[in-house]
Amino acid sequence: MTLPSKVRIVEVGPRDGLQNEKKPVSTAIKVELIRRLGAAGLRSIEATSFVSPKWVPQMADNAEVFATIEKLPDVAYPVLTPNMKGFEAALAAGAREVAVFGAASESFSQKNINCSIAESLDRFRPIVEAAKAAEVKVRGYVSCVLGCPYEGEIMPLAVADVAKALIEMGCYEVSLGDTIGAGTPERTKDMIEAVARRIPLKKIAGHFHDTFGMATANIYASLQMGIGIFDSSIAGLGGCPYAAGASGNVATEDVVWLLQGLGIDTGIDLDALVDTGAWISKQLKRETASRVARAILARRAQAVAAAE
Repeated sequence: MTLPSKVRIVEVGPRDGLQNEKKPVSTAIKVELIRRLGAAGLRSIEATSFVSPKWVPQMADNAEVFATIEKLPDVAYPVLTPNMKGFEAALAAGAREVAVFGAASESFSQKNINCSIAESLDRFRPIVEAAKAAEVKVRGYVSCVLGCPYEGEIMPLAVADVAKALIEMGCYEVSLGDTIGAGTPERTKDMIEAVARRIPLKKIAGHFHDTFGMATANIYASLQMGIGIFDSSIAGLGGCPYAAGASGNVATEDVVWLLQGLGIDTGIDLDALVDTGAWISKQLKRETASRVARAILARRAQAVAAAE
């Protein structure tokens, strides 16, 4: 078994992590979070979402955030654009990479974006065409790939069909999301195997939630299948408002710890990442959800106490 020698992490904390926060998070905090993530070595940071503030009030400052962040030359700052209006706003703001968000579950598609899977794909096509014309990259997301809060188990072929459609319309890669965190390693492998029959392995990313504590196990299973791209969220921020009981995304700190332990290069400074997670958790007045960060912070505190 040969694991990838390098892994690209797509940091989704500033968008997916913060979008469902009940209390407003200031633009300044969002901008500083993105700065700290870039300084820690993240090279793909999902910056914001160009959606209606009526539906996602937390992202109402999308244009201001995108205009204010310092854009490092070797870092991508993708933004979510669920419809043409959002894409046009993102383009006007200067975005060079956007993402569209579909589902492998009909029920979830209806609940999440108020249309069928086929209708959602039809909505995305003009966005992808407009992006091509503007030389803007498009990433595709597929949610509920290992289970749906309304339908239960999702067949791997259903995931493969949506992933193939997204690649065929022009997405450069597809992120497969375990939205309710119900996946297990063998089911993860079965799902990836089905998708890899339809699209190139190098175009597949994994996006795992940690509801049942299986996210890092599923990432390891994905690595065994040859996947070298994973989404994660600093301090484990985020979740899904449409999936009852679903905890946050897998913590970036936990993913980096796993990858470092496997000898896989990420280009990320784990200590700086832990500091960033501790900082944003303090801003949000909560404890980090990262097990790795909690352990490292406790070890640091112990070392300080011993030195006094």
